[in-house]
Amino acid sequence: MPDWDKYKAEAKARGALALELYVIKSTPNDISLVKESLPDHLAYQKKLEAEGVLFLAGPISDKTGIAMDAEGMMIYRAPDFETAHVLAINDPMHLSGARDYEIRKWLINEGSVSLSVSLSGQAAHFK
Repeated sequence: MPDWDKYKAEAKARGALALELYVIKSTPNDISLVKESLPDHLAYQKKLEAEGVLFLAGPISDKTGIAMDAEGMMIYRAPDFETAHVLAINDPMHLSGARDYEIRKWLINEGSVSLSVSLSGQAAHFK
């Protein structure tokens, strides 16, 4: 299995963006605690967003794509794995024990994003 940093350097050498972000998958332990922790969790997310640390976040469906089972995913802009871990562990969902989490490095190499945001219309359109 190749070393992550070596792979990242090779990706950059190939001309890829090789932007490293951190993906946090958050899975429920106790639904009543999830509901109880939600306001504090959302306030924490808002704070991280204002600080420029939170890239994207939101709930994810179950494997069927039909049900919402209180799982979530956050993507952080952090300088390193340890900082991402501190950010994740301090999420009120994780502090309370409502959810457990798993962190993975994510290397963004390919794709494109076009975004149009209408603030007063509360709309975002991705292309």
